[in-house]
Amino acid sequence: QVQLVESGGGLVQPGGSLRLSCVASGFSLDHYNVGWFRQAPGKEREAVSCIDSSDDMRWYGDSAKGRFTISRDNAKNTVYLQMNSLKPEDTGVYFCGAALEGGGGYVCYEGRGFSSWGQGTQVTVSS
Repeated sequence: QVQLVESGGGLVQPGGSLRLSCVASGFSLDHYNVGWFRQAPGKEREAVSCIDSSDDMRWYGDSAKGRFTISRDNAKNTVYLQMNSLKPEDTGVYFCGAALEGGGGYVCYEGRGFSSWGQGTQVTVSS
């Protein structure tokens, strides 16, 4: 079964850190671009960060720049999102998505071209 599973979310105080993991099963992430997205209550899904299949290019949304780091470990079939200096506005459900390299219509910041999605992990930043 092809699936992505996110983990690592939780409740953290402002200024704290979390590391999210996105593990693929049933397929290899080696040839996939992977993105992290989040959705806050009452808001549309927002692209947070993407990493390309060769780990050459990383994109960050404005809210993530300087605080979040995306990385991948193909040996573990996993993509990570290290989140530091968390703010209450970072609260939401975080999803990962995978887009086959060279696939048509891939636009990271618009979440287009992603063929597989996880179920999400809740991140709550609150004192």
